[in-house]
Amino acid sequence: MSQIFTPTNQIRLTNVAIVRLKKGGKRFEIACYKNKVISWRNKVEKDLDEVLQTHTVFTNVSKGQVAKKEDLMSAFGKVEESAICLEILEKGEVQVSGRERQTQLDEQVKDVAHACCWIPNRNPKQQALELIPQLKSVMKIERAQMKIRITVAGNYGKSLVDKVEKMGKVENKEFVGKGLEMVVLLDPGFYRELDELVRAETKGKGNLEVMALKDVVDSEENVE
Repeated sequence: MSQIFTPTNQIRLTNVAIVRLKKGGKRFEIACYKNKVISWRNKVEKDLDEVLQTHTVFTNVSKGQVAKKEDLMSAFGKVEESAICLEILEKGEVQVSGRERQTQLDEQVKDVAHACCWIPNRNPKQQALELIPQLKSVMKIERAQMKIRITVAGNYGKSLVDKVEKMGKVENKEFVGKGLEMVVLLDPGFYRELDELVRAETKGKGNLEVMALKDVVDSEENVE
C-alpha cells in the first residue's frame, strides 16, 4: 500500500493572517489568527498563544516552508522560535490580500460617511456641500467633471464661445459653415446654467449632449 509522504520541514495552515519581516537579506513569516495581530499591538490581547497559530518561523507560510535554524541564527542571533516570533509580531508587516484590503476600505468609507452625518435636519446633498470644502482642506479631491458636446446651428456660435470659456474648459471647438461644435469640461454644478445660456444665445437652436464624466485623480485622467 502506498503512503503519502509529508516533508518534515513543511506545515500546512489555513485561514491565517501572515506577518512578514525581512532581516539579514532573508524573509521570515509567522502565522497568526486573523484579527488578533492588531489586538496584540493595541495591547488588548496579551496571550501570545491566542495570536500565534504556531510558534514556528517560516520563510513562506502559504507554502508551509519552515525557516532553517542556521538562517535564524544568522539573522536574529538566536534560534529560540517563540522569541523570534515575538520580534516578527512586533516589527513585521501584516500581509493583506486584495479582497481583504477592499473590505477594509469599504468599512472605512462607511465609517466616514456615518461620522459625517452630523446634521440630522439637512438632506444628504446639503451635508455634502458643507463637507466637501472641509475635506479639501486636508486632502486633494476634486469633483468629477462633465464632458459636454455643444452643437449650434446658425450664426450664433461666435458670441457663445467667450461665455462658455468662462464657465468651463473648452477642449475642442470647430466652426462648420455657420454652425459650431464645441466640447467642454464643466463642473456639474454649472450644467443648468450652461443649458440656459445656450438656449438663450442660440434662440433654441443649440443642443447639449453629455458625453461622459471625467475623473481627475493625482494628475492622471481616466474617462469613463
